[in-house]
Amino acid sequence: MAISTTHLLIIVLAPLLGAIVAGFFGRQVGRAGAHTVTILGVALSCAFSCYVLYQLVCQDAAAYNQNVYTFFEVGKYSAHVGFMVDRLTAMMMVVVTFVSLLVHVYTIGYMAEDPGYQRFFAYISLFTFSMLMLVMSNNFLQLFFGWEAVGLVSYLLIGFWFKRPSAVFANLKAFLVNRVGDFGFLLGIAAVFWYFDTLDYADVFASAGQVLDGKTLQVVNGFEWSAATLICICLFIGAMGKSAQVPLHVWLPDSMEGPTPISALIHAATMVTAGIFMVARMSPVFELSVTALNFVLFIGATTAFFTGLIGMVQNDIKRVVAYSTLSQLGYMTVALGVSAYSAAVYHLMTHAFFKALLFLAAGSVIIGMHHEQDMRKMGGLRKYMPVTFWTSVIGTLALVGTPFFSGFYSKDVIIEAAKLGAGRAGWIGSYAYWAVLLGAFVTSFYSFRLLYLTYFGEERFRHAVHDDHGDDAHPGDAHGHHGPHEPRESPWVVTVPLVLLAIPSILVGFFTAGPMLFGTDWTGHHDAAPFFGNAIQVLGEHDVMARLKEALWHGPTAFALHGFVAPAFWLVLAGFLLATLMYIWRPGLPAKVAHALRLPIRILENKYGMDDLWIKGFAGGGLLLGRGSREVDTRLIDGLFVNGAARLVGFTAGLVRRMQTGYLYHYAFAMIVGLIVLLAVLIRHWT
Repeated sequence: MAISTTHLLIIVLAPLLGAIVAGFFGRQVGRAGAHTVTILGVALSCAFSCYVLYQLVCQDAAAYNQNVYTFFEVGKYSAHVGFMVDRLTAMMMVVVTFVSLLVHVYTIGYMAEDPGYQRFFAYISLFTFSMLMLVMSNNFLQLFFGWEAVGLVSYLLIGFWFKRPSAVFANLKAFLVNRVGDFGFLLGIAAVFWYFDTLDYADVFASAGQVLDGKTLQVVNGFEWSAATLICICLFIGAMGKSAQVPLHVWLPDSMEGPTPISALIHAATMVTAGIFMVARMSPVFELSVTALNFVLFIGATTAFFTGLIGMVQNDIKRVVAYSTLSQLGYMTVALGVSAYSAAVYHLMTHAFFKALLFLAAGSVIIGMHHEQDMRKMGGLRKYMPVTFWTSVIGTLALVGTPFFSGFYSKDVIIEAAKLGAGRAGWIGSYAYWAVLLGAFVTSFYSFRLLYLTYFGEERFRHAVHDDHGDDAHPGDAHGHHGPHEPRESPWVVTVPLVLLAIPSILVGFFTAGPMLFGTDWTGHHDAAPFFGNAIQVLGEHDVMARLKEALWHGPTAFALHGFVAPAFWLVLAGFLLATLMYIWRPGLPAKVAHALRLPIRILENKYGMDDLWIKGFAGGGLLLGRGSREVDTRLIDGLFVNGAARLVGFTAGLVRRMQTGYLYHYAFAMIVGLIVLLAVLIRHWT
């Protein structure tokens, strides 16, 4: 059974139609109409996405790759709107639409009293459309359209509360930092067109080895780069911006200035996953350059460990989860760097569920706390918000990689893949392995720290000033209340998405790890065709997943049981025990540790000075250069050369003008003086 073009058009256009209705006709349809039409659009998209995945997996439908519209033609080049839908694309479509659907439902409760209600639904539906265009594209030009579209809509969503200066600063920061990455991305696409004379995926992938073999480009006099390396690094610089990899990561924590639903959508299923998906999709090209893969590996390892450390000292509940996202994106990037592309996109999938769960749970806490976000002003909330608490526990256990939870199957495979792939990358490989291994301890510590500060211990909110709404304040909460009163569980439109996300956070790893990671059947005991098929290509000597399958995979239960004796689990346990000691057994200990480790903690609180580097260094340096250029322009070029020449002409003209008096005797006197001077010169010459 073939995949229908009509179905694919419905998947893409249904969210766009909802965004148009809510955005342009929001006043006419009202609040109920806005959320109804956008939710129906995304639900329709999700249903057809699931059906397409079912066709590909269960009915062995052929992958779809067709153009549906010719955008323009220039010479021999034709720009098309088309779709490439294989199992990789279909998996992304289901993840994007499912998480987006639950975020849409959740938004009804979270944004209930916000005056921009219809506008917000229009934005998130447009965001879903943009991401679908990105993942379903069959050519680089359409990929770039989706790439820029998610960047634009994220700018609108991060700065949704545009009357707040911090939100305006955050959305500008996200927009400008991503422009840095997108410049590299555009150079990479231009290089692809230069070498291949086409931007269609299928043509590029089919001929990549032949076209790029031995091709070099002279970057500096006497220094040449492989064309494949240049293309891959430029494309990955784009991924560094979208997927927030060091040093282009600084925008992501500030994206918390947007409402919590969009934090979940950006961090879990849409914008930040675009870079990971793109590199996995480009695997036939990336496999041609070990140098580029080592670069990817180093950046991912640095992001995974060092951004996780920052999460250990954050007190804003959303920012802890944000730094967790940065760290987990680093894990995915490490998997890409060791050619374990299937592990990277599998962790992308599982992470989407439990990270959306953690963000939406944080938003539920913020609603219950009347828009207070500081965990130091919380505590003891588990008895007031039981559904939020237990779903947060499930999300935390999945995030830290507890055996049998979904995060374990994807995260531990990445750690093992980094260990096996370390030999190819030399010292970078060893560095990456230790970074992701120690990252397990860091993740466990800050995750359980969040749980303890929020849900356990003293009810500190009784002593806090509740009318200070914190960073996520907006005109009213989901209940329309203001001021100090006890927390209570969020309404069903908030808690139902939490429960629906908790289910895959527990189960999806157990039931899908075998097929999606190792190409076994659903029981995990028999060989089957690789789940992603030709969507992901790996050179034989780089296939760490095949070696992992031989060494570790004996079914989901055996793999999880093996996890209990793996080093990663013991580090997770150590992080859990340390957090329990500091925040449950001896709650006075954190203050003593903070005093003893003042310098390291200050460095972490200052985020290694990366914000200062970007704001005061690059941006400030740009302003300083601009001011210097202005001084050169106004004082030297305009002042001396342009205006100076004009003043010289004016001065000379003024002198000459004084000689032109109009009196005859002045002219006669000048003639006599001139005649005398002339005679004196002639007499001297003759004598």
